[in-house]
Amino acid sequence: MRDPSLTIGLLSALGVIAIWSGFIVISRAGVTSGLTPHDVAAVRFMVSGAIILPFLRKWWPLHLPLGAQIVLALSGPGALYSLLLYEGLSNASAAFGGVFANGSIPIFTMLLMFVLAGERPGRWRLFAVTIIIVGGALLGFGGAMSGGDDMIVGAALFLTASAVLSVYLVGVRLWSVTPRQALAVVTGPSALLYLPLWWLALPSTMGTAAPSMIALQALYQGLGPGVLAVVLFALTARHLGPTPTAGVSATVPATAALLAVPVLGEIPTAPEWVGIAVVTAGLYLLLRRA
Repeated sequence: MRDPSLTIGLLSALGVIAIWSGFIVISRAGVTSGLTPHDVAAVRFMVSGAIILPFLRKWWPLHLPLGAQIVLALSGPGALYSLLLYEGLSNASAAFGGVFANGSIPIFTMLLMFVLAGERPGRWRLFAVTIIIVGGALLGFGGAMSGGDDMIVGAALFLTASAVLSVYLVGVRLWSVTPRQALAVVTGPSALLYLPLWWLALPSTMGTAAPSMIALQALYQGLGPGVLAVVLFALTARHLGPTPTAGVSATVPATAALLAVPVLGEIPTAPEWVGIAVVTAGLYLLLRRA
């Protein structure tokens, strides 16, 4: 009989893949269709903040030390991570963003778990993560060769976002953070601190953007990555562990690249198609030993 905890982890992982693949592609559509990265982040936290703020006090992880609360608030999929990713997607394609923002998460996560928890990854896990990294490199090769300086800037932003989110994944596991607590500590501060800053000081093109694009970004960003993905990330990290969760995130280059074909018209090159198959194989191996 399958372990219920493993089943919850696997189902949550599938949800993360679906939401995060759409997140990459829809975010890319937003920042290339008249909205600034700051605007996309703003509509995200308008919606998710409206949902979470009434429960902020009840769900806040008061059992954690103040330092841990601050770390989770800064490193989760909130304002800092979102802005890094949106800015990167304004410079690089969806497939390229998926490679560097998600494909590098297993590396950062394994390093953090080794340093903070003394968790030594086994040979099988190292092998699986290596396969994912190789597949990610193949996916990113074409973009790196043709994109110039913009791709380099995008890669730096994506890698920074990856490192930030890895801290959150490790923290959720080590501090036993529940999904509700994750929602509160990630979304609450992002909405309360970022939205006033955006309104008062950050550049915006909201007044001239298409209302349909604003509505799409608000609904998908606010409900998908803003609420559901935070819960599913927490569940996946708790039931599968940080490194398998990072491996799930690393499949997004493949799924986002496939989704970007019909939605954005961004067709992967031959090395990128090979990378899709390799990343998928790496995911299977990683989750098989989760």
